[in-house]
Amino acid sequence: MNKIPPFDLSEQFKLIGEAINAAALDVLASGKYIGGPWVEQFEAKFAAYIGTTHCIGCNSGTDALYLALRALGIGTGDEVITTPFTFVATAEVISAVGATPVFVDIDPVTFNLDLNAVEAAITDRTRAVIPVHLFGMPVDMTRLMAIAQAHNLYVVEDCAQSTGAEWQGQRVGSIGHVGCFSYYPTKNLGACGDGGAITTNDEAIRDRLRRLRDHGRKGAYYYEELGVNSRLDAVQAAILQVKLPYLDQWNQQRQAIAARYQAWLSPLPGLTLPQAIAGGQSVWNQYTVRVTEQSPEPAGALRDTLRTQLQERGVISMVYYPLSLHLQPAYQALGYQPGQLPVAERACREVLSLPMFPELTTEQQEQVVYSLKDCLA
Repeated sequence: MNKIPPFDLSEQFKLIGEAINAAALDVLASGKYIGGPWVEQFEAKFAAYIGTTHCIGCNSGTDALYLALRALGIGTGDEVITTPFTFVATAEVISAVGATPVFVDIDPVTFNLDLNAVEAAITDRTRAVIPVHLFGMPVDMTRLMAIAQAHNLYVVEDCAQSTGAEWQGQRVGSIGHVGCFSYYPTKNLGACGDGGAITTNDEAIRDRLRRLRDHGRKGAYYYEELGVNSRLDAVQAAILQVKLPYLDQWNQQRQAIAARYQAWLSPLPGLTLPQAIAGGQSVWNQYTVRVTEQSPEPAGALRDTLRTQLQERGVISMVYYPLSLHLQPAYQALGYQPGQLPVAERACREVLSLPMFPELTTEQQEQVVYSLKDCLA
């Protein structure tokens, strides 16, 4: 029995490894390791791909979010609405700039922000909303931008898991005031290390982001404000240039895999499958099902049992995320209580992400499905 991982980066390297090695060696031979032509070229190409006029590289998706909030002037006394069902970085950066994260519940179908809850949570201190296009599924950006415009709010798109996803034909990261991307290796467009970027159409935001990522520098040893050291590495920029032309193909492969999962798993009892919404095109960074709870089983017991049984059959699955952010110890001071955001809390007990990467073969996927059927029988 072959072991099937949740993702396998080695298969991608087999395809383009020679080009990656050559690109990295070109940078090393040039001696231009910080900034320089590779970073500038990648920024231009990525902006063109997303459909914005500007792209500012930085050293991680977390820093992309942090720098975006700094560039928009969000800080102490401000509130930023976001989802509790996401990686901690989304909320962490709100706290890092001195603002307060306001968590609202999620949509049970898409796992994304419940936009009714967003509108209800707006106060006179609200300055921005951070929608997360979770697992590659875009948020309804038409409605969110209308809410933001009505209340004079910034929209900072967290696109870490959704590079290439579209809402009504427009790529995510080009719809809000800024888009924030991660190039962590397991993302749809991943580097061979950390990396991130911010996209925008606003020149003033672009200029401030460029200063903030480089210690607040305006000229040589002249610092207009205090920034951070968050530059995209030239080697990673060169590697990302090699990978970017493959991204649409890889996303199409993910979509084909997701379509097979949908067809093959739909008859199985006890599973709720992810569903796209009209207007959105997911790029399936994850394929995440729900293992439906049945009373009187303890919370999460069915999901955890299924995950263990799959592992015994060589299928490695993942849980994103086991505890909602509003209940994390780091956010106890905000005063959220269990049961306050029930949809997110239930998702944490039920979600299970199946193997998903572009090179996943039909035979491997069949093994995943047969194992699921065997466990659920």
